[in-house]
Amino acid sequence: MVVSRTFLWISFVLLVVSDSLVYANVKKPAAAADGVALVDLLEGEDPVVEKRDKKKLEVGEVTYDGRSIMINGKREIFFSGSIHYPRSTVDMWPDLLRKAKQGGLNVIQTYVFWNLHEPVKGKWNFEGNADLVKFIRLIQENNMYVTLRVGPFIQAEWNHGGLPYWLREEPNIVFRSDNPTYKQHMEAFVVKIMKMMKDEKLFAPQGGPIILAQVENEYTHVQRAYRELGDSYVQWAAKMALAQNVGVPWIMCKQKDAPDPVINTCNGRHCGDTFPGPNKPHKPSLWTENWTAQYRVFGDPPSQRSAEDIAFSVARFFSKDGTLTNYYMYHGGTNFGRTSSIFTTTRYYDEAPLDEYGLQREPKWGHLKDLHKALNLCKKSLLAGAPGVLKLGKETEASLARFYEKPGTDICVAFLANNHSKLETSVTWRGQEYFLPPHSISILPDCKTVVFNSQQIVSQHNTRNFVRSKAAKKLNWEMSPEPIPTVVQVPVNQKKPQELYHLLKDATDYGWFTTSLDLGPYDLPMKDSIRPVIRIPSLGHAMGVFVNGEYIGTEHGSHAEKGFVFEKPVTFKQGLNYISLLCMTVGLPDSGAYMEHRYAGPRTITVLGLNTGTIDLSQNGWGHRVGLNGENLQVFTEKGAQKVQWTKAAGKGRALTWYKTYFDAPEGKDPVAIRMTGMGKGMVWVNGLSIGRHWMSFLSPLGQPTQAEYHIPRSFIKPGKNFLVVLEEQDADPKDIEILTVNRDTICSMSSQMHPPHVNAFERKGGKFQIVAGISAATAQLKCPNYKKIVAVEFASFGTPEGVCGTYAIGSCDAPGTKKIVEEKCLGKTACTVPSDPGLFFKVDPCPTVKIKRLAIQVLCSH
Repeated sequence: MVVSRTFLWISFVLLVVSDSLVYANVKKPAAAADGVALVDLLEGEDPVVEKRDKKKLEVGEVTYDGRSIMINGKREIFFSGSIHYPRSTVDMWPDLLRKAKQGGLNVIQTYVFWNLHEPVKGKWNFEGNADLVKFIRLIQENNMYVTLRVGPFIQAEWNHGGLPYWLREEPNIVFRSDNPTYKQHMEAFVVKIMKMMKDEKLFAPQGGPIILAQVENEYTHVQRAYRELGDSYVQWAAKMALAQNVGVPWIMCKQKDAPDPVINTCNGRHCGDTFPGPNKPHKPSLWTENWTAQYRVFGDPPSQRSAEDIAFSVARFFSKDGTLTNYYMYHGGTNFGRTSSIFTTTRYYDEAPLDEYGLQREPKWGHLKDLHKALNLCKKSLLAGAPGVLKLGKETEASLARFYEKPGTDICVAFLANNHSKLETSVTWRGQEYFLPPHSISILPDCKTVVFNSQQIVSQHNTRNFVRSKAAKKLNWEMSPEPIPTVVQVPVNQKKPQELYHLLKDATDYGWFTTSLDLGPYDLPMKDSIRPVIRIPSLGHAMGVFVNGEYIGTEHGSHAEKGFVFEKPVTFKQGLNYISLLCMTVGLPDSGAYMEHRYAGPRTITVLGLNTGTIDLSQNGWGHRVGLNGENLQVFTEKGAQKVQWTKAAGKGRALTWYKTYFDAPEGKDPVAIRMTGMGKGMVWVNGLSIGRHWMSFLSPLGQPTQAEYHIPRSFIKPGKNFLVVLEEQDADPKDIEILTVNRDTICSMSSQMHPPHVNAFERKGGKFQIVAGISAATAQLKCPNYKKIVAVEFASFGTPEGVCGTYAIGSCDAPGTKKIVEEKCLGKTACTVPSDPGLFFKVDPCPTVKIKRLAIQVLCSH
């Protein structure tokens, strides 16, 4: 008997006997249990899980020891995801939470956003998407717990790290230090939020979903900057938090000196390798931020983190005593209005399992769902078994088995790891050989049967499509230039330019600085080859320069280097010249020590190249105005737009111009976006609501805008005549702007004989591990989103197909008729499965030298 490597690693082990498959170690039933459809088990909502989830969420006393968090004395493992309530709309919350639950999560983590709730000192806001209580109640309705990160400093790539601007101007304040003023305001905020949660009975001992609370955020990064005042602040913050008596454990992330009983937790990509563990043996290992990608700032190229790498890191963490992992972010969402931090894009963590629009990003969503199911099959053994480690290969640490077992019982789980990043390997574990791809971990819930491998994806893939809306296709643009003020309208009120943050007080991105320069006939250059140059070093973030009402140019910094030098030639006239600087912020800083001492705006202003030499205008006398005329008139509303003159937009408009148009609601129910082709930098409003900053002219090193499409929530849109306004800071033409619908209706599968069965084919029933559906080890699985049906098979090949979802191509080996076979099995259905069985696709092998053949399928879904 020859045992093929194809089936060895598949765990349970499939034996090749005269082309028939025999399941070793697991009894094979004749059909799926309880009449459950096979496709539901493979890629749909797990009926068993859905039935189980109808049970009421278990709440009560929350305690912990060195192994796990316990609820009413019962140990549990937790799969958590960060979803921030203000980064989506209230209408989106139910769908996001439902998809999170279906993805296998049992905890939602969120920050509390101080500057959202108290933007003006003493004036509170808990309405709309600031309704924290409503969000938490919805989480509980979806049978999930909550980790509440009250901060109040949160970073989170959120404006000012969540701290309200008014706090910066409190006398003698030093943020995040043992400073009386800061501590007074911080404690007042924490007390208010905790009291609100207790009054609403939202903590687990009261019957609510909150099981963990966090104070501060990654303070270790800045602690040394404050010396002994940093150390004493940590002690004070922990003591203050504990004094709230909320009845659940408190945590501090990335805080190795978290005082007892506060739990120190890990943030990062690979906490299974980088986290030294809790600072006391009686605390559990918790992972509060497992970064699912990398947030982007304007000017960044695309960033990715593969589903395989995330799954590997989570499996590693749970194999080493971890009991909670949190995906940061599970849904990133949108930084509406001016809520993003310094230079951060309007789109946030779009590469998360749920993308900006709330659509499932596959295979990330599905692969992690499968991982959660696999780990849940191991839960009893993980929490009750004794840990062990065994080296499997000759190379130190290259191949390891980590296991938990209870001798004399069937309690046993094993994690077989290949730590080599490039080389596959075969290992022997307890007398059986297992194949491990590079950088992978296989999970064996019974120490025998592989139900999941982190590197081998059996869930489907998809691609995102932006489709131009037919209903919102015709956009008739009108324009209204923003007035350029001079010292006549904005007279001198200070000798030198004010600091920009202090001037704007975070009420707007825009501030005018005006001055004048009187030049005589002998001041101007006599030669045509010489022109005066205006030079303005600035601390950031961006600036447009106008001389005598004419646009000279713009310059900006970046997230890495906020400051810049504006330096351009300018044409002056004899007599009085008016200089107007439009200085801009792009969000406030959200990290680092002494944030209250960060500054922005022009440092010096000089004119070079005059006959009389260089002139320093830094103390020439400057006027200041906060905001634009259009902002003050609210021209982004239909009422405000009537207060200015509009003309038909034709060609490029002058820098600093308002544009308006109307559009009808895009057809269907898919999410909506606007593509800002042809524009530079500014802001966008729909029906008076800001969808955020756009910045198309700041190109990445790849020569493309970091973000071209911007989310318009459906709840912002009326059936007809939606008022769209764009503020454009640069000279631009809006004619190529498009209203789009967004879908992930292109779904794919790539499977082969090397792929394991789907984890949904297994269950624990009565404490026994068993198979629940008889399926082939190699199966392509496809399911349309939102009850759509498969309307076209766009690609199908059995052999050696190449590429990825959306770009598949026929390889050197291809079985004729594959597409027709797939069409017969899939067209008109919501979901389908296609076995990767050679006998299904040919009677005579067209390429017998290709031993392992792959099946690639791409289909289109629609209503």
